[in-house]
Amino acid sequence: MGASARAELIADRGAAAESPDFFRSRPFLEAEGATHTLLIESGDAAAALPVIVREIAGTGLRDATSPYGYPGASVSGPGSPPEPGGVDWGATGLVSVFVRERLAGARCLAGGRPRGAVQVHDPAKPRRLRPRLAEQVRRNERRGYAVELREGPAAGEREVAAFHALYAETMRRAGAAERYFFSAGYLRAVLAFERSWLLLARAPGGAVAAGAIAAISDGLLHYYLGGTAGARLADSPFKNVVAAMLGLADELGLPLNLGGGLEPGDGLERFKRGFANATLPFVTHEVVCDPVAYERLSAGRAASGGFFPAYRAPAA
Repeated sequence: MGASARAELIADRGAAAESPDFFRSRPFLEAEGATHTLLIESGDAAAALPVIVREIAGTGLRDATSPYGYPGASVSGPGSPPEPGGVDWGATGLVSVFVRERLAGARCLAGGRPRGAVQVHDPAKPRRLRPRLAEQVRRNERRGYAVELREGPAAGEREVAAFHALYAETMRRAGAAERYFFSAGYLRAVLAFERSWLLLARAPGGAVAAGAIAAISDGLLHYYLGGTAGARLADSPFKNVVAAMLGLADELGLPLNLGGGLEPGDGLERFKRGFANATLPFVTHEVVCDPVAYERLSAGRAASGGFFPAYRAPAA
């Protein structure tokens, strides 16, 4: 049976970069280095998916991946999304594409791989804040900690620099992959989005102790990046930042996506669960566009632990 949908790769991100949603906005896509729009057409429906096209070293071939976060696609027209196997990918010239779906709203493809649930604070439901967390937030307030809220475009250079320093320190402590060490320029770029905020917790005396970036996308307020200064870890000021994000979500009348953990049920997820009263599923797609090329490139990489695409699996 022939494919019921087709995809093509457009050498600009114009179709996906005019969205009022953070994860498909021009500031975010420029910061992420998105290069193309992957257009998937099925009947009268079309999905414009921003992607980063990458060369596969030494092959003359290319693959693509969604930007970080929960970008999904801008979807127009009626109907259900097509199954990846029902799409003709030949015109894209890609070997594979890794797609991150939106958390809310229309999806670009049916099915997908569940990546677990993200933790959500929904203002429409009774607030569920663990008593111990609430007491730690109040304790820090009594000690003189206070959270400042700045609209992203109004954040000053010194504030962005202070946040960048504590974010980078947090990534070093966590042993994060190089991909997560965002530059100060990257942070300034994403904060240019008009519906973003920079939250900074200041310790007694005014030093920045913790912070986060939050932004609106697809009817949700998303916690995007955050961190804590090492010298203040004992006081856990990031809990005050999260409490302030909950307050912002209540004010906006939008659910707050706190994200998940590195692995389902890990300490990070349990921490976020302490502020959450709901969850949302996060789904990705691992699409092989050119099976022959994919198998050739992946030869000998079968034991890659589920890494996709297999030919890009880290060396053992």
